[in-house]
Amino acid sequence: MSGIAYGAFELADVSVAYGRETAIAGVTMSIEPRSVTALIGPSGCGKSTLLRCLNRMNDELGDVTVGGSIRLDGQDVYSRDIDPVELRSRVGQVFQRPNPFPMSIYDNVAYGPRTLGVRNRAELDEVVEESLRRAALWTEVGGQLKKHAFELSGGQQQRLCIARALATKPEVMLMDEPASALDPISTQQIEDTIAVLKDDVTIVIVTHNMQQAARISDRTAFMLRESMDRPAGLVEVGDTRTMFTKPCDPRTEAYITGRFG
Repeated sequence: MSGIAYGAFELADVSVAYGRETAIAGVTMSIEPRSVTALIGPSGCGKSTLLRCLNRMNDELGDVTVGGSIRLDGQDVYSRDIDPVELRSRVGQVFQRPNPFPMSIYDNVAYGPRTLGVRNRAELDEVVEESLRRAALWTEVGGQLKKHAFELSGGQQQRLCIARALATKPEVMLMDEPASALDPISTQQIEDTIAVLKDDVTIVIVTHNMQQAARISDRTAFMLRESMDRPAGLVEVGDTRTMFTKPCDPRTEAYITGRFG
């Protein structure tokens, strides 16, 4: 893999079908390493579907067919040689609503490493502390790791979920509207965490919040489904500042300025 960027995705002509219905088609784009890429577009345009392709979470939905090519660091993630469980340790995911496991703070963060075979307590302690620090939660919970995760606030639970994903040392973090259910202060904490994490982790985030996309992302991809009898697709992708000030496609401008969607 020498010469290939760590945490880089290359998508070529990607399509996804649920049964006989094609949800998205013809998506070709690069996701640059150590950066934040925002996926924007109206509801139903395939943002979350595309996101789930990157760590094969769509596999869990049943009758789903993924076409085209998705490569992580040059490897086809849909190759028979790829173990989806191992892939998801490299490509973590945080969902729209916090979903901590019904156990302690410590056990939530240690869950992934234990699944991967880590048993040494000192090593687990180190991973838990490092992950909570990277998720900007250690100063708030470091002295109460035995506390049940459900006792945390919503914003703390979401940062705990980020810490849990970080514990397997992923190359990429997928975030599906991670702050949409949170208050403004918790949202700011999540955004601050993303800004720090991108130094080490590639981040792909789905968001409906245009201001958030403009604040936190380096690149933005705009997706659109123009009619129910056509699959969704990628309209354009590029540098966020350029996309928000001088987009190439008038449909992108119309969406960003709130004329539809």
